[in-house]
Amino acid sequence: MLITQDQDHGSITLLAEVSRTITNEDDIGKVLRIVLFIMSENMNMLRGMITILNRDTSEIVINESFGLTEREKERGRYQIGEGIIGHVVKTGKAVIVPSINDEPLFLDRTQSRSKAIKEGLCFICIPIKAGNEIIGTLSADRQLEPAVGEQTKKTKGGEDRTDTLQYYVDQLSIIASMISQAVRLKQLAHEESTKIPHSEKPSRRHHEEERKAESSLKAERPANIIGNAKPMTALYHMIDKIAKTNATTLVLGESGVGKELVASAIHFKSRRAENSFIKFNCAALPESIVESELFGHEKGAFTGALATRHGRFELAHNGTIFLDEVGELSLSVQAKLLRILQEKEFERVGGSKTIKVDVRVIAATNRNLEELIKNGLFREDLYYRLNIFPITVPPLRERKTDILLLADYFVEKYNTTNQKGVRRISTTSIDMLMRYHWPGNVRELQNCMERAVILSEDNVIHGYHLPPTLQTAESSGTPYTGSLQQKLDALEQEMIIEALKRTQGNMARAALQLGLSDRIMGLRIKKFDIDYRKFRPT
Repeated sequence: MLITQDQDHGSITLLAEVSRTITNEDDIGKVLRIVLFIMSENMNMLRGMITILNRDTSEIVINESFGLTEREKERGRYQIGEGIIGHVVKTGKAVIVPSINDEPLFLDRTQSRSKAIKEGLCFICIPIKAGNEIIGTLSADRQLEPAVGEQTKKTKGGEDRTDTLQYYVDQLSIIASMISQAVRLKQLAHEESTKIPHSEKPSRRHHEEERKAESSLKAERPANIIGNAKPMTALYHMIDKIAKTNATTLVLGESGVGKELVASAIHFKSRRAENSFIKFNCAALPESIVESELFGHEKGAFTGALATRHGRFELAHNGTIFLDEVGELSLSVQAKLLRILQEKEFERVGGSKTIKVDVRVIAATNRNLEELIKNGLFREDLYYRLNIFPITVPPLRERKTDILLLADYFVEKYNTTNQKGVRRISTTSIDMLMRYHWPGNVRELQNCMERAVILSEDNVIHGYHLPPTLQTAESSGTPYTGSLQQKLDALEQEMIIEALKRTQGNMARAALQLGLSDRIMGLRIKKFDIDYRKFRPT
């Protein structure tokens, strides 16, 4: 299937808005309503529905909708296998109905579509899954005729119609995956409400269970970590399991993924949260100083030791110590660390008194410890003591849907730090951020956004504000294929679109901002086939 550049950009914008909503809103019902509204705005959707399956009664009901009245919504009830929605729940496969007038399985239970409206109306229904279980559906009505300003491909054999339908199926499938957790919690609350005695008001019990479900959703994501991609959801569950124990934990992952944030989340979700959380970077100091920093020293233990000093392990008593870059420790320090893990005791440098400590150890490394063991640089027995509960933080390239969430967060952070007023990221910049492979992970993205905020002069982050590494063909995965004129035209088109966005589709004001005459502006609009009306407020 061929995707136009406008569709590609529209797809990124749509998914970014949905992702922001899921992250920033705590009310599950509100999340689903806003997602449907975003779909209607970005996909020219006439109606949208989110249904959930009640596993106790095998009934499928409309939970949230767009374009339906409350009465129409109440009519939308199905059994498994009944109609298009029941069929999707039964099979777990998406269904595309190019014309609902020609599909006998389309029941129109809601009675929301008149005979005239049904002409040329297509219906797409996507399963919502939690693991391998079907928990509901996401569906949408859409007229296939192109809207004003919308361009479609004209190919032989009706490929335009097929490609357009498949494009929206792909979009809905991604959104269904993104909202599956929220739908699962709605399902649990709905099932619980149907079990209550007649003497108790269903709405009250329903809202109570929904609030409990929302609390559990909120608790899964640590406050100091941003992201809702599937690998991150798995990470949050691991953090919850580990935090409840005193087990030694080894946090693995590439440089810049946020291993320290994971360690912090584990500590502050644990029973030790009220006590110290001590951080130490094993690679930040010379080997001769590391031992004294970790275990402390007695007065006169070496030249310059003018007083007794407590080490990091003593300071972390009854709390947690985080040892970053643990693979950089020397073999002699590794031996002492092993003793603490096994016996919970040590001696200060230059001392003979054994000191007992109750400390939870969380270690982190981006090195391959097994390879270091083979080369004789890391103790095998220490590795097995640290590796009781390993947890791997995914790299940024494996959680692409989180890139814009993180970018927005860093923009707000550096707006405050640098007293700037950046309000948005341009479409071209979003495209560059999403295409880049981020070898430096979240830390690289953070530095990138700080630079862009500082360079921005019109409260918008443009492509030329991003570092050169994101702008080269090799790094962005977009090999050079055009002439200089094509590149200049692309830049000119971007500037015109940005001006139209700022002026809400007012061509005269946009021309004035760009220093163009009305005539030249009109010629450029025609040349690039830009529909200025779509930038006007609805």
